[in-house]
Amino acid sequence: MTSKLYTEFATEYDQVVQSNIYNAHYERPSLQALIDRVKNLDVLDLGCGSGIYADYLISRNAKSVTCVDISDAMVALVRNRLGAQVNVYQQDLTHGLPREASNSKDLIICPLMVHYLADLVPFFNEVYRVLKPSGHIVFSTHHPCSEAELSQANNYFATERVTDVWGTIGQPVQVQFFRRSLTQLFTAITQSGLVVTQLTEGQVAREAEVLCSATYRKLSSEPAFVFIKSKKA
Repeated sequence: MTSKLYTEFATEYDQVVQSNIYNAHYERPSLQALIDRVKNLDVLDLGCGSGIYADYLISRNAKSVTCVDISDAMVALVRNRLGAQVNVYQQDLTHGLPREASNSKDLIICPLMVHYLADLVPFFNEVYRVLKPSGHIVFSTHHPCSEAELSQANNYFATERVTDVWGTIGQPVQVQFFRRSLTQLFTAITQSGLVVTQLTEGQVAREAEVLCSATYRKLSSEPAFVFIKSKKA
């Protein structure tokens, strides 16, 4: 599942998320806090977007960085930004990771992507297969409590396809994703054999207050995302 936000407006999206509050001052620092050293590691970046995380990984001397995204437009942005420094290709992750060998990656990162997948069980099974023994996945996703008002079923435990309109790029763009409970999320993770080692709800950077005090206050008191680190046992 993808949106015009990541295809038709990929360039505009890339420009905005370089410095906006939700991505640059909340999601990225919170997810990066769960990432240990990456030097000499083989890293897989799933839902890589325009390559901002890939650039971060390269700057910290990852041995190799492979980027995957469903959007051809995002893949093109990564190629333009990082060239031969990364291996990047288009892949719908609902069909797994057929191009990735088993036991081949030390670290998988997956920022704000899994809520676009209808079924998380095959996804985490593939993550488990591709990770080396004792490898980690670090990912972020929508916090289920922050989306309770979007539920049409009025049932926290129901998995729902949600349609919302975001103003990320300064104009309204429709986005669809799946809202699910923490129970469903953790069940998919642990059924694969992965072990959850850390969970946080993130922390918005103080610098965000200058950009928008209302959004800063909101994120300081209500989590929008959840951040999880899991290990291949």
